[in-house]
Amino acid sequence: MGNSFRKVPYLCLKLKYNFIRMELIRLKSIKEYHKALGIGNPENPLLSVIDLSKVEPHPGEGLLSYVFDFYSISLKRTESGNIKYRYGQQKYDFDNGILYFIAPNQVFSFDADENFSSSGYIILIHPDFLWKTSLVKTIKRYDFFNYRINEALFVSEKEEAILTTFIKNIELENNLNIDKFTQNIIVSQIESFLSYSERFYQRQFLFRKINNHQILERLEDLIDAYFKNENLEQKSLLSVKFLATSLNISSNYLSGILKTHTGQTTQQHIHNKLIEKAKEKLSTTQLTITEIAYELGFEQSQSFSKLFKSKTKLTPKEFRETFN
Repeated sequence: MGNSFRKVPYLCLKLKYNFIRMELIRLKSIKEYHKALGIGNPENPLLSVIDLSKVEPHPGEGLLSYVFDFYSISLKRTESGNIKYRYGQQKYDFDNGILYFIAPNQVFSFDADENFSSSGYIILIHPDFLWKTSLVKTIKRYDFFNYRINEALFVSEKEEAILTTFIKNIELENNLNIDKFTQNIIVSQIESFLSYSERFYQRQFLFRKINNHQILERLEDLIDAYFKNENLEQKSLLSVKFLATSLNISSNYLSGILKTHTGQTTQQHIHNKLIEKAKEKLSTTQLTITEIAYELGFEQSQSFSKLFKSKTKLTPKEFRETFN
């Protein structure tokens, strides 16, 4: 990659008290990304569509980790060689028909062999391109920009053809002479691309039932183990981050699965479980409300009472009185 890119130390996950250190390469501009691929400067410094079939394969350089100051959307197929994408210390093998999204400041790592080549497209969008458009705010609502690489979308040939149509439209418009209509036309194509991507992700959640049900089963096991843990000194309030980390998936992806199968976000699911367990303790034990709050992981009983009333319309005391 040369020495023109800014490299800063990046500290990976701590494993058994040993730290694994990698170099993190920050690409601040789309122009720098083009230079990294060995292709010419972008037509538009704030937006680019890269046709990977036109990028010359280059020798693998081992594990490389990047962080971008712009959005990246990749629709790729591996044509030859092998590539392993990483998140933390895990490797994931992909070959055909994957779509993944990277938001600014998100770490992305891969390890390609020297024979690796791929086809497909990469859309690069600098946040400044979205300024004063509808996407400047709505792009943040698409959870898949915060999914891990192993949670990429597997697309069918038909789905890939639909997405490629929008990519071609974006590329065509971006290569034309820029006028006052250019930005709005491109943004409308990006919005359509993202809407279809969201639809296809919902399809994946439904079709990958076995894998998702295994995740949900493990989720319930984690929650059950949490409630059975009687060590109050080690106990903190059950959180989305804790569950997602324990399941080795991103918080957004976990919520996506739950929304599809239960209609609830992970936080809503946690709250319902907490209230369910609280009702059990209030109706079957003589524990004080403060003791119940601490057993459930709340640092303050007031926080517990507030959540309980918001969910049941009764205070914990009022609920307990209905059993007396």
